[in-house]
Amino acid sequence: MSAFIESIRLEIRTRHYSLKTEKTYLYWCRHFIRFNNLKHPNTMANVEIERFLNHLAINRGVSAATQNLALCAIVFMYKRVLNTELVDLKYRYAKAPKNLPTVLSADEVKAVLSYLKGKYWLVTAILYGCGLRISEALRIRIKDIDFSHHSIFVFRGKGGKDRYTLLPDSLCSAIKQQIDLSIRMHAQDLKDDYGLASLPPSLMRKYGNAAKQTSWQYLFPSINRCVHPIDGYISRHHIHESSYSKALRAAVRQSGILKRVTAHTFRHSFATRLLQTGNDIRTVQELLGHSDLRTTEIYTHVIGNRRAGTISPIDLPEQRVIC
Repeated sequence: MSAFIESIRLEIRTRHYSLKTEKTYLYWCRHFIRFNNLKHPNTMANVEIERFLNHLAINRGVSAATQNLALCAIVFMYKRVLNTELVDLKYRYAKAPKNLPTVLSADEVKAVLSYLKGKYWLVTAILYGCGLRISEALRIRIKDIDFSHHSIFVFRGKGGKDRYTLLPDSLCSAIKQQIDLSIRMHAQDLKDDYGLASLPPSLMRKYGNAAKQTSWQYLFPSINRCVHPIDGYISRHHIHESSYSKALRAAVRQSGILKRVTAHTFRHSFATRLLQTGNDIRTVQELLGHSDLRTTEIYTHVIGNRRAGTISPIDLPEQRVIC
């Protein structure tokens, strides 16, 4: 069966899916096979798939999003690896509840930041100040930061889309200090005859030893070197999401905030704050990297109206009248 799992991995990598997607798809494919007593998928069909998905929903009580993820993995396995279309499957993608995102006020953001230090403080400040996803923030490389144009380049964000976002003036000094730290770590790696940045396989083939250049190094490098999970060379990756999450949970607990706060909460807070201060919703859409404006519009519901903080001309300082 391991040979079959490797064939799924190969198909995923051929299609340039992310490593995170690869791990998730392989997990659910293995789980599906084990649930059905190690039967090969080409001997199974709709009945086994439906039974497995119902088991997840009823016995394990997984969320709608998790159900859908498991179904995506199974559909991929059958369609792309076994060349089989699943027809008349008596199961549809579960409908996830439409929850409004949790947002923090400016004072609550300050409270959380006050209990964070060093790189974890800066990661959080970037999440809130630039509206990035945690994966995007941790993947920032030195070359992506443009101080002259006050922008940060986001390489292959969600959906494989590139974009630019804001570089807040108030964070420039801290980012420069973090760059100096990354440069010092890289200098030590070069001295130890290492120094390759962790790159996607396609970029590694394209740039080769150019990946040893300082510009390719991560802004938030990991303390330890690691073996690249695909190409096998020794590299320095960025800090892991789990280490940031641990620091964030501790800061939220110390701040006394009772809301459920995750890294993504700061992205929600960024968008909401921009709309509250009268910024154009399409500008917010562009900064967040949303393909559909309807995704951005959810933040107008968060602030309680669909006017997104627009200020009436008569309320502007130069136009204000006395009633």
